Amino acid sequence: MTASPWWQQACRQPDTGAEAAALARQAQLTKPAGALGVLEALAVRLAALQGREKPAIGSPQIALFAGDHGVVAEGVSAYPQAVTAQMLGNFVAGGAAISVLAREQGVPLRLVDLGTIDPDLELPGVRHMRLGAGTANFAAGPAMTAEQCAAALQAGRETLQQALSEGCDLFLAGEMGIGNTSAATALACALSDLPPAQLTGPGTGLDGAGVGRKQAVIERALSLHGAALAEPLEALRRVGGFELAALAGAYLACAQAGIPAVVDGFICSAAALCAVRLNPGVRPWLLFAHAGAEPGHAALLAELGGEPLLDLGLRLGEGSGAALALPLIKLACALHGGMATFSEALVEDRQ
Repeated sequence: MTASPWWQQACRQPDTGAEAAALARQAQLTKPAGALGVLEALAVRLAALQGREKPAIGSPQIALFAGDHGVVAEGVSAYPQAVTAQMLGNFVAGGAAISVLAREQGVPLRLVDLGTIDPDLELPGVRHMRLGAGTANFAAGPAMTAEQCAAALQAGRETLQQALSEGCDLFLAGEMGIGNTSAATALACALSDLPPAQLTGPGTGLDGAGVGRKQAVIERALSLHGAALAEPLEALRRVGGFELAALAGAYLACAQAGIPAVVDGFICSAAALCAVRLNPGVRPWLLFAHAGAEPGHAALLAELGGEPLLDLGLRLGEGSGAALALPLIKLACALHGGMATFSEALVEDRQ
């Protein structure tokens, strides 16, 4: 009998006892019931995920997965592919938005290069995996071989496991890859009943004609791969990307290890949808950072049943939205655990 692949193994279950205890505590804190809105629900959710009445975030980590995409040959991006490798250098140098956000919050930033078009790229502090010089053009054939897809999934899993070995208790992830909004859109369409017309957006800044061209490429690719896209792993292999697979692998590993994961924007949400399709037990472990400005993100969040914490008009990627949501998540825990109850504060509760 063949063993199930690792991504189909059971995920941890949230602790309903801790959730009930956290709800009871919320009812006794010195404030009107529900006065802290989403922050109350977030604290209770984290209590269930961490298995304790008073959750806390002490050691968050951020990982960024990078890779290039062959579909760029179809003219779907406003930027040249060389930018992926160049931005990896910017991440290392500390000049990118996610670099600043990680540094300002004292959060470790892991960088994983799964395969750019630059075969000689060597950067300090970056894990260079080189699964290929980017994916193949999914509008002409499968984006990845089965071996590449499995290796990318495993890379996400290993990244989470390394973070766990250092005490990580909240996992944040981001991505970099010119052309990856096209891959994310095609993947999301394949995993849902959402049409390309609803999900296709400007990405890094396409004009109206560019968006139309991008939509046509995605429609052509979905038609090319056809019924094969009905199976989630095959959809990921055929129209996904190295970094999308690594993100999905990381989210799967988070759920199996019992670590909450903060999902960034449109691209990360497409990877999260893939993880949930591969293993539905992943869904309770996903926290959604923000409502991105990419037009299809709202529909993707609705598909996942995700309630975003922030709505700031972000469309950068890199994990920037997840990093911006981090202080809010930590403060939700601090309020839940640090506020006095009515009895402790000698304050009369409402009648």
